[in-house]
Amino acid sequence: MPEKKLSEREAACLQWAAAGKTSRETALILGVSERTVNFHVQNACRKLHARNRRAAVAMALTCGLLAACRNGRSSG
Repeated sequence: MPEKKLSEREAACLQWAAAGKTSRETALILGVSERTVNFHVQNACRKLHARNRRAAVAMALTCGLLAACRNGRSSG
């Protein structure tokens, strides 16, 4: 389990990563810089004790912190 709750931005960045979006694509979607997206992903990795973006997405999905995605769309 994560040591702290993910922020709304951290969760959004991981949600888009789960949908297959790059940091650049996520930045365009969220209206922030690519560097800002990477900052939030790194914070999420730290909170989830994940070594990289993929591991953070997997952990967040396992912990129920993100909606499961199918073809870039969240289920439900």
